[in-house]
Amino acid sequence: MNIKSLLLGSAAALIAVSGARAADAVVVAEPEPAEYVKICDVYGAGYFYIPGTETCLRIGGYVRYDIGLGDVGSYDGAKSFDHEDGTEHSTWYKNARFTLKTWTGQETELGTLKTYTETRFNFGNRNAYGASTTGGDLLGNPAGNKGVSLNFAWIQLGGLRVGKDESAFDTFIGYAGNVIQDTLVPYGDFDTNVVQYYFDAGNGFSAVVSLEEGAGVVGTIDSYVPHVVGGVKWTQGWGAITGVVAYDSNYEEVAGKVRLDVNVSSALSLWVMGGYGSDGNLNDATWAIPAGGRGFYKQWGGNWAVWGGGTYKFNEKTSFNAQISYDEWKNLGVAANVAYDIVPGFTVTAEVDYLNAGKFDDADFSNWTNADKKSSIGGMLRFQRSF
Repeated sequence: MNIKSLLLGSAAALIAVSGARAADAVVVAEPEPAEYVKICDVYGAGYFYIPGTETCLRIGGYVRYDIGLGDVGSYDGAKSFDHEDGTEHSTWYKNARFTLKTWTGQETELGTLKTYTETRFNFGNRNAYGASTTGGDLLGNPAGNKGVSLNFAWIQLGGLRVGKDESAFDTFIGYAGNVIQDTLVPYGDFDTNVVQYYFDAGNGFSAVVSLEEGAGVVGTIDSYVPHVVGGVKWTQGWGAITGVVAYDSNYEEVAGKVRLDVNVSSALSLWVMGGYGSDGNLNDATWAIPAGGRGFYKQWGGNWAVWGGGTYKFNEKTSFNAQISYDEWKNLGVAANVAYDIVPGFTVTAEVDYLNAGKFDDADFSNWTNADKKSSIGGMLRFQRSF
């Protein structure tokens, strides 16, 4: 028994030793060095270096869901037809949107090289009012994909910007408040290709000159002569004073706006903006959008218009925003909302809008508002997750 036990023990020891030697003989390949994404904090939060380059990239956007109701005019789309008997009904306006944004930045010997893009994807109903299928059935207000829109795609080196942007007539002086429906009385068209130069003196003074193509039936230039926009701004801690002037090369007309922004306190900010434009040659047809002699820049009715409003922050999460607008055609628009940040990056906004179309009864100007009656009221609820 002792000899047998000794032999068995020796065999086990030999197996263990040979196994250990076999394990020691295995060569494990060393992992490849990982190339981690580096944070780029030169241009703000969210940027990172594209691996292998000196270019900083940021990817962002938002997902939005709108629910609207009310009259056509104060809000776009509220009519449909009964599928059984064809009678007219009011209906909800719904729209879901995904917006993808990209920013890039890189330092060069000629200054900062930047790009910005914004692409929007939409699904919802549209006001196909009065349309019919080939079989004669009324379509009403069908929901579906609305296509893709390229809203921004520009390159900027130093102060020079080229590409798809919104007109400096609006972007430089500022949009009309923090309400959703800020164009109840419109203050200028937006989409255009630009060749633009922006100057910042660093002491509060800035200026812009923008050569623009325009867009749409009325706005797109019809020769080699571009639309021209120029503006100056003075910004200080109390607020800003801004002025812009635009030359519409299609109709050889001029429009301008001036604006005053005042930071009353850390909670309250107010603004007022006035516009004036010539219209002697504005003969664009009433079927066009915009209609009735308004051109690309002087979108309001008549020669003059005024807009005003403000924002009051109740706390870090809740703000109240309002805007009132009026023009020479006696078009009156009022919009007010409450925006609440449920959590950082997720905002719910409830808004009420009112429009009185002053020229609605005049056959020459009845189409410009999209309204189906002189006075209309509507509202909407917006959910937006920004990232």
